Amino acid sequence: MRYLVSLVFIVFVSVCAALIYLYSQIRFDATNIIEFKPKLTTQIYDRNGELIANIFEENRVYARYDEIPPRLIEALIAIEDTSFFEHGGVNPEAITRAIIKDIKARKLVEGASTLTQQLVKNMVLSREKKFTRKIKEIVLSMKLENELSKEEILERYLNHVYFGHGYHGIKTAAKGYFRKELNELSLKEIAILVGLPKAPSAYDPTRHLDLSLSRANNVLWRLNILGWINKEEYERSLMETPAIYDDTLTQNKAPYIVDEVIKEASKHFSDIKTGGYVIETSIDLKVQEMAIEALKFGYNEILKRDKDANASVLNGAIVVTMPNSGDVLALVGGVDYSKSNYNRATQSMRQPGSSFKPFIYQMALDMGYSPMSKTADISRVFDSGKKDEQWKPKNYSGGFQGYITLKDAIRQSRNLATINLLNEIGLDAVHKHLSEIGFKNVPKDLSIALGSLGVSPLDFSKFYSIFSNQGEMVEPTLIKRVMSAQNIETVFEPKRTRVTEPEQAYLMNDMLKTVVNSGTGQNAKVAGVQIAGKTGTTNNNIDAWFCGYTPEIQVIVWYGNDNNTPMRKVEGGGRTAAPVFKKFVQSYMKEFPNSKKSFTQPEGVFRAMYEGKEELYTKTSPLPKQDAQDTLINQDNEGMIF
Repeated sequence: MRYLVSLVFIVFVSVCAALIYLYSQIRFDATNIIEFKPKLTTQIYDRNGELIANIFEENRVYARYDEIPPRLIEALIAIEDTSFFEHGGVNPEAITRAIIKDIKARKLVEGASTLTQQLVKNMVLSREKKFTRKIKEIVLSMKLENELSKEEILERYLNHVYFGHGYHGIKTAAKGYFRKELNELSLKEIAILVGLPKAPSAYDPTRHLDLSLSRANNVLWRLNILGWINKEEYERSLMETPAIYDDTLTQNKAPYIVDEVIKEASKHFSDIKTGGYVIETSIDLKVQEMAIEALKFGYNEILKRDKDANASVLNGAIVVTMPNSGDVLALVGGVDYSKSNYNRATQSMRQPGSSFKPFIYQMALDMGYSPMSKTADISRVFDSGKKDEQWKPKNYSGGFQGYITLKDAIRQSRNLATINLLNEIGLDAVHKHLSEIGFKNVPKDLSIALGSLGVSPLDFSKFYSIFSNQGEMVEPTLIKRVMSAQNIETVFEPKRTRVTEPEQAYLMNDMLKTVVNSGTGQNAKVAGVQIAGKTGTTNNNIDAWFCGYTPEIQVIVWYGNDNNTPMRKVEGGGRTAAPVFKKFVQSYMKEFPNSKKSFTQPEGVFRAMYEGKEELYTKTSPLPKQDAQDTLINQDNEGMIF
């Protein structure tokens, strides 16, 4: 007797424990369905609303119930669960029929799942055919029917279920297979979609169109015999064969852009690939394509000139911005993303060479120098700071011109004049100023004058906005706005820093125009458009730059070898990069003919005749006194050490 009592007690405790465990599991699983938080696709758009890419772990674009056409709901119910709106989560008649067949077969051979049960099975249960799983499925389904409305259950079902081809949810499938919104679908297209969840791979219309159409026709037949469509609709839809698209999942039209957007957005949103965000970028896909074509053009021209060039290491980058807003219109990090996803526009730190000189000249102007002020274009020997070592820089084209105006020095990109100017205004002052505006790892020696520091094309674009945006430096902005799935808007505003006054920046702007009109940047000239810019070539032709701008856009172009080996001697900023700038601007002006073509002179800039020519000046940078003929410094000075 005592043994029997103990046995009964053990059985009772075991049953109670099992029920408690089952209840806890059901409660947990029900919560996951009720508080439905699916993984959603984040979509990246350009400034004109064109989709650039989808990024996701599961490709799912959410559809609210009110977005789903009633005909689609009818088709789903007709083929999957005709009495959906009458039952309480389970269909007793269907279950009875299934049980009888299962008993006869002594195993589970037939299901009787309602849409609610299918939702439970797909979301929280395994697909094993066990009686315990079936009991749990029934209990969960009944609980959901008490907690959710029929519409809420259908919304969860249609957004969770897999439709094949990597498409999760009805809206994603409609866009993927048919490139249509839900309200644009034909009856036959609806029938194809609702027929897919039973066997997504087998009925995938991109692979098995005949099976998919057969399944869709079965859906139409059900609608017809139920009286939910008339004979004319039925027969017309039977004859239809919709256009099916075999699109890629990501739709990635600008991979360098997408990589950078993910990198930047992830700093602010940890669930960027699952949160269902809509990201509006500053990119214009048309401009992006122009930039790609221009960059490839320059790359191919180098290969034509140098048959020995290593095509696998030769590369380039281009960044196009609107300086006044900071908007990045195009960003290309290499000539072929499929061969290298390394983004040279954002990750590569290259020496800018002579394209860095305007920062030295701008500082001189702000200290009271004028474009007509003169500096010494002579050869000097400098103490390198290392024992028994001296630095003797020279001009790219050789020789020297004696005293030369700042305007002519930058027009001709005279190295010696720039170094001597830097020496005049003070190395410490220049180093401090450059560090304050944001340049990193600035060398504490005169080589700064020749751009001996590393900078990425995107960062250089920011610094060049000092000249192109009237003295105000603007942080390049790739992401403009982010909308969350909960309709929470985040707007990204660029950081702005006033570096110099508009009239002072305009003096530099005028000097850089002469670089293009009659100096080292003549290959960047475009008829009918005012252009300012600067070429850049580093030692041994390792890097070639052109940094230029029109009154509306700014373009930074760079070429070099990824392994930092030299290019040929002929590959410099003027020959290699400037023509790429020109090609791009020509394409841009053709696409946007109403773009601004002339620079606007700000207040505080004055004009006066100086030595027979009209020149610009400001209160800060007045014209020098017109002296008698200057005494030229000749080659006898070459040995001077400073």
